[in-house]
Amino acid sequence: MAVIGGGPGGLYAAVLLKRLDPGREITVYERNAPDDTFGFGVVLSDETLGGIEHADPEVYRALAGEFVRWDAIDVVHRGRTLTSQGHGFAALGRRRLLAVLQARCAELGVRLRFRTDAPSAAELAATHDLVIAADGAGSRTREAHAAVLGPTLTRHRCRYVWLAADFAFDAFRFEIAETEHGVMQLHGYPFSADASTVIVEMREEVWYAAGFDEMATEESVARCAKVFSDALHGRPLTAGPSSAWTAFRTVVNERWSHGNLVLLGDAAHTAHFSIGSGTKLAVEDALALAACVREQPTLPEALAAYEVERRPVVASTQRAAAASLRWFEGLAGYVDQPPRQFAFNLLTRSRRVTHGNLRLRDEQFTTAVERDFGCPPGTPPMFTPFRLRELTLRNRVVVSPMDMYSATDGLPGDFHLVHLGARALGGAGLVMTEMVCVSAEGRITPGCTGLWNPAQTAGWQRITDFVHQQSPGTAIGVQLGHSGRKGSTRLMWEGIDQPLPYGNWPLVAASPLPYLPGTSQVPSALHRAALTDLREQFAAAARRAARAGFDLLELHAAHGYLLSGFLSPLTNRRTDAYGGDLTGRLRFPLEVFDAVRQVWPAERPMTVRISATDWAPGGTTAEDAVEIARAFTAHGADAIDVSTGQVVPDERPEFGRSYQTPYADRIRNALGVPVIAVGAISSWDDVNSLLLAGRVDLCALARPHLYDPHWTLHAAAEQGYEGGAAPWPAPYRAGSRTPPTGRTDAPRPRLTLGPPSTV
Repeated sequence: MAVIGGGPGGLYAAVLLKRLDPGREITVYERNAPDDTFGFGVVLSDETLGGIEHADPEVYRALAGEFVRWDAIDVVHRGRTLTSQGHGFAALGRRRLLAVLQARCAELGVRLRFRTDAPSAAELAATHDLVIAADGAGSRTREAHAAVLGPTLTRHRCRYVWLAADFAFDAFRFEIAETEHGVMQLHGYPFSADASTVIVEMREEVWYAAGFDEMATEESVARCAKVFSDALHGRPLTAGPSSAWTAFRTVVNERWSHGNLVLLGDAAHTAHFSIGSGTKLAVEDALALAACVREQPTLPEALAAYEVERRPVVASTQRAAAASLRWFEGLAGYVDQPPRQFAFNLLTRSRRVTHGNLRLRDEQFTTAVERDFGCPPGTPPMFTPFRLRELTLRNRVVVSPMDMYSATDGLPGDFHLVHLGARALGGAGLVMTEMVCVSAEGRITPGCTGLWNPAQTAGWQRITDFVHQQSPGTAIGVQLGHSGRKGSTRLMWEGIDQPLPYGNWPLVAASPLPYLPGTSQVPSALHRAALTDLREQFAAAARRAARAGFDLLELHAAHGYLLSGFLSPLTNRRTDAYGGDLTGRLRFPLEVFDAVRQVWPAERPMTVRISATDWAPGGTTAEDAVEIARAFTAHGADAIDVSTGQVVPDERPEFGRSYQTPYADRIRNALGVPVIAVGAISSWDDVNSLLLAGRVDLCALARPHLYDPHWTLHAAAEQGYEGGAAPWPAPYRAGSRTPPTGRTDAPRPRLTLGPPSTV
């Protein structure tokens, strides 16, 4: 076996594989000297250490005595230090980690070839049974086999440098410096009794503005020490052999193996250093690879099993790392937050640490954050009120709009009464209708509801009356929209986005572009007179919505429907005043908004749903989304409902828990406007976390409310909350406690006796 790269992952893989079969001949090639290293300290989790302990107690014992342990995180914000306890870190010097692994390799008989470039992976593969490429984020092996492995490298927006301080921080320290050139940040942690790792990071434009691009290493390091002199107590910083300013790159591979070649650690995947995961992932890769080689009958099966086992873990870590990375990229947008909220926001940035988790770690700190947020004692953040114009929502939970495709001729019937009525009784502060279409031709499917005639108005009033009478305090909102080029399709369960087999109606859109080329109907581009007619259809529907008794109106300008089709450069190819740059693309959606706002009662709030990214090259960007939100807010929108995607069929969303909330967060903190977040928010812990961090004002949940119409009431019960923000309807109060279940545990023995005494 050959290992290319003598970092922790490669060395540990060699140790484990040799230990499992001493007869194996294993050679590790490392082009650098034994003590050359990138970075200074390594942080490992208890989970990773447990895996090491079980796999190789010798390595664990050698490492155990070396660790520096601490459990506090200090966040320094505008001269104020906020401390959170209970986090549990273990770190040691990277050189020491390498020395332990090198010694273990030598003890087991692994050949270590330092200052030696490995033969090419192809050469090694021809003469070895297994070749492990552990040659780092810049892997030459990966690039040589890129056609098969399919790597994607994404370069990010910050520059950073690894340095060291000659004293030990007493906590993991995050410090923010607001300089004349922009925001800079320090990440620092101890790795021995007298030394700490220090990473200095900043946006690339700040790096250039400060002149770091023109400084020699010595001057650059001295400048960093000066910027963070308070954190360093006036002491200097030290550069290592590999200390150089760089931009982080996220590495993803379509495949991790090719024949008898396999990628491990950073060669296969990278995760941003701000969640301390690089060495952890590499060590865990080594553990999994060795286990699969032992367990599987053939090498191909072993490499396949290794990838199947590790991919989900790595993907989850990369999602968390990406959230953390983006948080630091957008750091300048958070520095005006109150100190404790800023600290909470930083601590929960990756979504791995949540409100509930942080409360277990440090109840005192979390209680202080809740108090600053305005939570009365015993009240979770999600059960605080929120005001939009004259409407006060009793809590922060929204039942998100969900198309039900269950209407006849646009008329809401008994199904809609039961569906929306049940969710209103379930405790949410605001219940939203599905997209209600402003004309028969504006429907997505024949089963979509509308508001273009008096019968429909009466049908909706029946539902709003029920909500207001049977669930007092619950608000109900209507979402108005027009399908545009995505209309005249089958019901979702009959073939989503597929044209009707018969009975199609003509489609209109910003430009004559079908949604599914070769499948969908080609829409007609709207001319001036038709634009005026459509604007009036929206206004007429808004008047009917007011008469029907809705408390809030949302304009649907997302998901590739008509108004969204004007906003996206991928769907708007017009050359007149309603196309071109973003100002032109906004023109018609803003005209519609103004027409609706004019007829919608002044005391009732109005929101707009947007797709903050198209998840496709050349489409709407996060920066565009901020400007779109700014424009609607300037025209009177009371909140922006921030969704993403569904604009073009070839989108590539980055799915994951709460994956859309960063876009809402960015708009809120860039503009200071209220936002509604959507997108895989599934737990009340997530809702509380997002609110306390100041990333969102309201959380809209869809699928959780399909699974459990009483989601909000159950969230209150599970948190022990019995206040007025989540009242159980009088007929349901007997069910407000979790029903008892059969006992599954047996009483423990009261007394255990040993064998009879022989004395």
